[in-house]
Amino acid sequence: MHISFLGAAREVTGSCYLVESATSRFLVDCGMFQGGREARGKNRAALAFDPRRIDFVLLSHAHIDHSGLLPRLVALGYRGPIYATPATCDLLAVMLPDSGYIQEKETERENRHRHRARHADARDGSYRRSAQESAPLYTVAQAHDCLRQLKRIDYDTEFEPARGMRCRLRDAGHILGASIIELWVEERGATRKLVFSGDLGQPGRPIVRDPTPIAEADTLLVESTYGNRLHKTFEESEQELVRAIDETIGAKSAGGQGNLIVPAFAVGRTQEVLYALGDLLRRGLIRRDIEIYVDSPMAVAATEVTQRHQALTDIEARSLAAWQAQSRSHRPNIRYTENVEDSMALNEVRGAIIVSASGMCDAGRVKHHLRHNLPRAESGVLITGFQAEGSLGRRLVDGARMVRIFGDEVMVRSRIYTIGGLSAHADQAALLGWLGNFTAPPRQTFVVHGEAETATEFATLIEEKLGWAAEAPEAGSRVELAATTAAA
Repeated sequence: MHISFLGAAREVTGSCYLVESATSRFLVDCGMFQGGREARGKNRAALAFDPRRIDFVLLSHAHIDHSGLLPRLVALGYRGPIYATPATCDLLAVMLPDSGYIQEKETERENRHRHRARHADARDGSYRRSAQESAPLYTVAQAHDCLRQLKRIDYDTEFEPARGMRCRLRDAGHILGASIIELWVEERGATRKLVFSGDLGQPGRPIVRDPTPIAEADTLLVESTYGNRLHKTFEESEQELVRAIDETIGAKSAGGQGNLIVPAFAVGRTQEVLYALGDLLRRGLIRRDIEIYVDSPMAVAATEVTQRHQALTDIEARSLAAWQAQSRSHRPNIRYTENVEDSMALNEVRGAIIVSASGMCDAGRVKHHLRHNLPRAESGVLITGFQAEGSLGRRLVDGARMVRIFGDEVMVRSRIYTIGGLSAHADQAALLGWLGNFTAPPRQTFVVHGEAETATEFATLIEEKLGWAAEAPEAGSRVELAATTAAA
């Protein structure tokens, strides 16, 4: 039995693992690479196998770096089931068509640029052979086609994705519907238990529940996004959020009142930011009259999905929702944009919080808001999550004073705030705490979903702190899994 690390190996995005047993070939996750120009080529080159020979897909959660290549997989011939939790399936119905729309629009923009360059060459008498127009990675229609293959599996419900295999999805505490995957594979009289952590959440965070402890595994894949650092407490992060609001919206300057731009993943992070703002308002720590705009159609839809699955949220989230339901005066002044015209009108807004996707600033409406607000010293940008290498968000965090947005050079004069304590990912201590639930060391531990230095550091830390053998596999590597037996 073998596993190939096709993505999220010594990097954070592109999660995809191909598992081959004597009787089945299947994928765990099928994610898109994100961050920088290299990601586009990597997405084109991904799925370098015959999708028609894949028997099934196990999906940990809906984030695009775990699910974003599913429509391409189906378009290339995959016809099998895609197993995921009901909440994940509902989120995918929002996220994958939106991703297809982005693919279409970015390709359209690229082809227009290519067309203009070709005509410019003709006018000045020069000529260069132009490349053919490119096609999108996948389309909205192909994303909708993919949704037909989703199979809903409730948490903690055992099912058989193939003969000789048992599987169970456990709550990962990361975003709504996110799961840890437990898989038992019977082969040649022996049973191996594989555990894929997916993305693990930080314990004690609002909205989602804490990650489910797992006791046993023969082979473990564990994420390491923040395997080399500790988050600030949620209370400290709240204080930083209040300061960012006070220094932008509460401040006056020659240029007028500023805006606070919050790039946020439409799923998970937007809902957490809205929760934090609502709770600050409940406790009187921010003004009730502050206008909050959510400028992301996908975030609006994802928030509605969250409300439909309130049974999966924690007690703090349900308590805040009940308090806000008592009276309209208790609710934050949140406005959801409905169309492009509403989004464009925000260019004239001053003194507001604007929450918009994408979380790494590389796509979507937030790029327009950054173009208008980065040059303004009175405005601020609040970074609330991990920023992949090569992404616009990463360049802002690293202190860039000039960035390129839609082909234009944009001066960075605004304040840049980074609040790690709102992250949906477990930090180093939480990861070690989750691993500490295992009653015996796995025969094999692979550290994935972390940048190269972070993943290798965390593998070393596991060896030092827990006494386990651990390694950070390289992208494209294929390893044989240990043959042993683990109890259910």
